[in-house]
Amino acid sequence: METTIKSTPLNSWHRSNGANMADFGGYDMPLWYASVKDEHLAVLTAAGVFDTSHMAAVTVTGPKATDLLQHCFTNDLDACMGPSKKPLSPGRAVYGAFLDEKGHSIDDAIVFFMAAQNYFVVVNAGMGGAIADHLEKNRGGRDAVVLDLTDRLGKMDIQGPEAARILAPLLADPDAVFAGMPYFSFKGHYDPASPLADAVRLKDGTPILLSRTGYTGEFGFEIFLSPDKIGSLWEGLLDTGYAHGIKPCGLAARDSLRAGAVLPLSHQDIGHWPFINHPWPFALPFTADQTGFTKDFIGRAALENPDEVLFTQAFVGKDLRKIAAGEESRVLDADGRSIGTVLTCATDMGIGRADGRIFSVASPDRPEAFKARGLCCGFLKVDRKLSPGEHVDLADSRRKITVTITDDVRPDRTARKPFSEMIASR
Repeated sequence: METTIKSTPLNSWHRSNGANMADFGGYDMPLWYASVKDEHLAVLTAAGVFDTSHMAAVTVTGPKATDLLQHCFTNDLDACMGPSKKPLSPGRAVYGAFLDEKGHSIDDAIVFFMAAQNYFVVVNAGMGGAIADHLEKNRGGRDAVVLDLTDRLGKMDIQGPEAARILAPLLADPDAVFAGMPYFSFKGHYDPASPLADAVRLKDGTPILLSRTGYTGEFGFEIFLSPDKIGSLWEGLLDTGYAHGIKPCGLAARDSLRAGAVLPLSHQDIGHWPFINHPWPFALPFTADQTGFTKDFIGRAALENPDEVLFTQAFVGKDLRKIAAGEESRVLDADGRSIGTVLTCATDMGIGRADGRIFSVASPDRPEAFKARGLCCGFLKVDRKLSPGEHVDLADSRRKITVTITDDVRPDRTARKPFSEMIASR
């Protein structure tokens, strides 16, 4: 049976501007335009804009919407914000996952708390229907309404230190919008009928949902709006951002940026194995002593007694050389024993080594003569826990490289920096 490839509202723009296109998640998407390296570096030093309309979204509303998400979503909505684990509040968002009874990931997601008993859930391409079905299947009589918004919204991301300065001229009231906007907060609404819509409007009156989140590790925004308005905003950002060095970016740069930021790709770095023993413990509702969970959720019992004990860990290489990830890859310990496989192996072109340290092109203390030649990085799935600083070999059919287990890869990322610092010179 022939599968129809979907297109985003920006498809014609990508094709007319020389994008290299490919099927991703059932959508015809740009992989890169002129240079993956240039797009990657633009996000670290200036800004990049990404078409992310392939992403899916679901709304969960009604008197028992919170109860339903608490049952199905890993993170604890009553204890998930900040070091003190405060409850999620309107205007804030949280990352987590939806699991099956085996504790395996169906998909990861960000839950946006729009208003009382009103949630907006963003999931990956092609997963809107699956997550909506999962929620409906497990509703259990709860008074909640689940709505799949797949292909009903436009979405783009602007990421990089210049993101606010580029976006500001297109906003009706940028000072009000940017006031009090910490990491993982949002304002506005994509629906003109919503009482939240007036919080963020473009100069032409278009309402947008503006979220201080992203998938690069750098400062920036995700923007949700009507599909018929996305073209004008896309071109507006490129016009206002030209002097700042903005570039349209494809999925290849998005992949290398997220790998350097230690962010997982769903169905690749998380998937059909227990969602535990990984670099993203903040996605789970651990107690303060990390010995248990603060709430019940689908998959909890399986995580407490997993059917197999596996560890997902980040690594960084000695140089930019990489291997092919997947089931044919091998992770070899010091004795040459195969202990796992490579989930992701990408090259972060914005980093390099000097004096025994990793620096980024954006590191304020980088040596004067520093040049970022790029380092491979990514994730391993192994059968024993490896310690940061431990060396292992990665092998495919062509080569073998030595890498180092790490807790972090690209230094001096800007995603969590205070907003005031990022707009100080606007």
